Amino acid sequence: MQMDFPDTLVLGGTGRIGEFLRRFWRRDRAVWQTRSPMTGEGWIELEIVDEAAMKAAAFGQKVILCLAGVTHDKARQGGNLEDNSTLALAAVRAAAATGARVLVASSAAVYGNQPGVLHEKSQLNPQSDYGRAKVDMETRVAALANKLGVKACALRIGNLAGIDAILGGWRPEFQLDVFRDGRSPRRSYIGGKTLARVMLDLVQTPELPSVLNVAAPEPIEMGKLLDEAGLEWVGRPAPDTAIAEVCLATDELQRFTSLNAKSSLVENLVAEWRDFETG
Repeated sequence: MQMDFPDTLVLGGTGRIGEFLRRFWRRDRAVWQTRSPMTGEGWIELEIVDEAAMKAAAFGQKVILCLAGVTHDKARQGGNLEDNSTLALAAVRAAAATGARVLVASSAAVYGNQPGVLHEKSQLNPQSDYGRAKVDMETRVAALANKLGVKACALRIGNLAGIDAILGGWRPEFQLDVFRDGRSPRRSYIGGKTLARVMLDLVQTPELPSVLNVAAPEPIEMGKLLDEAGLEWVGRPAPDTAIAEVCLATDELQRFTSLNAKSSLVENLVAEWRDFETG
């Protein structure tokens, strides 16, 4: 996209998605929020829940990209999943005070276990506390943004290769569900470099819908992803509660960015992961 890059405040700059963006964006393209001192350019030390500090940090910014939140792993370590709403709402309030637009990171987990291609208007059916927390966050962000006149978009991001439970969580004797059709779970994935490019396009787009799926166009088998990476795994019969497929529709996303068949290939996903890990 041939647009000027807007002044952007990235909340959660030290998280894994933030690390991908800093690797593949020019780092001077944004201000990166952190809670502790960091070396390098572009960092701002800031507590997101400090309303006055947030307004000061957001002053002059055109976009606030909120990546901050509590993941499955952080929740297991004692993190409060309600913080997903608390942090996103703080971003909306700061945007209201400064005229910025807001993009908040949500998750494909909001869809839960249901068949077929999942569009942004599909019913939400989260199966986990994490998914329910993200639904609550989306609902509250939309309500507050509407009340305060803020443009806000929730990004339902699919599995990010390398920080997922498969590549990112692999260990020796890794076990993976196998369904009666002989296939392992299928999920919508996206590579780190592709995600960075997509996010670059989205922050440059003045008008976005309130919700947007973010993934490569075609789902892939988790077992094939591990095979491509050369990581051994052991199949186990999938329990009745296992989710066979989560397939995100990307038609709406492709109104604002470009994706092609290559972005869904396991070799591309693994290559982008290795590029990040070795870079």
